[in-house]
Parts: sequence; structure tokens; C-alpha cells
Amino acid sequence: MINWQPDDLEDDLVKLLPLKKGDLDALYSVASDPLIWEQHPANDRHEFEVFRKFFDDAMNTGSAFSIIDKRTNAVIGSTRYYDYDTAGSSICIGYTFLARRYWGGEYNSSVKTLMIDYAFRHVDRIKFHIGSENIRSQKATAKFGAVKSGEFTTMRNGKPQLNFEFTLGSNEWRKYREAKKQK
Repeated sequence: MINWQPDDLEDDLVKLLPLKKGDLDALYSVASDPLIWEQHPANDRHEFEVFRKFFDDAMNTGSAFSIIDKRTNAVIGSTRYYDYDTAGSSICIGYTFLARRYWGGEYNSSVKTLMIDYAFRHVDRIKFHIGSENIRSQKATAKFGAVKSGEFTTMRNGKPQLNFEFTLGSNEWRKYREAKKQK
């Protein structure tokens, strides 16, 4: 059985620690910023009760992490694996959020690199589900070679919401990593 919540995912910038109940307050202090969620389908996730459900769901997966800034040892966000498909040899990475001061730089790339490298030890494809209005996440995902592979609709607060699926294959990831090394 694959451990989708290893405790050794870290690099020079971040450490991904298995999510635990005691992380709620620290994560909510990050997630309470409404601007984090403005392009997200769950744009009310900055509200405590909405975030609490998100957190509890993450705890129940057994595959969620707190993201720690190794320079300050501060909790700066969260992420998780989900929807492992043994027959299709794929897993999803998502539910990721970072404090705004960590946007647009090395941190998201560092988190995704750790997670993707680990996942490709066990699967052939990684999927990312992103809200159609979340342009910021779509651009970040496309940067490392994931391509839009589908669309689907979910219901949120009784309203349909369009989402995009991006898929990353191990060959595309390898090409991205090689190109990054040459820079």
C-alpha cells in the first residue's frame, strides 16, 4: 500500500508535514485572508465554519499536509493528494493554498516539485482540478507542463461551477525538470 502522507517531503525552502488536528489554528490564520480565495470556487473558505469543514475533510483523507517555511518554521499553507486511481495509475494533487506573501515565487514550485516527484514514484499521471475562474492556479500548473485535459461541473452552494482538469505525464515532467536544470 502506498503512503500518500509521507513525513520526509522537504527541500531547502519548505517542509510538508502530515496534517494533524493541532494545525487548525495556524492554518486558519493563513486561510482567513479573503484574497487567497477570491478566484477559487469556494471563495467563502476564509470564513471559519467553511474552513473548518475543509480542514476536517483534509484530516479525513490521510493524505494532507501543512506547508512549513523552513526559514521561519511558520505554517504557510496546506496541500494534499486525493483520488488515487490504481487502475488508471493516477493521483490528484490539489486543495493547495499559500499565504499571499508566498505567491508567485519559489514556494508553490517547491511544494509541487516535492509532491510530483514523490507521486511519480507510484503513478504514471498526475491530475489537477482547478476552478475555471482560477486563472492564477491554471497558469502556475501550466508552467510545469500540465495540459488542460477536460472540464467538469460541480455543485457549490446549490450552484453549478465549471472546473478544468489538467494532466501531467511523467515524460512532460521529466522534460520540465531537465529544462529547469539547464537554466
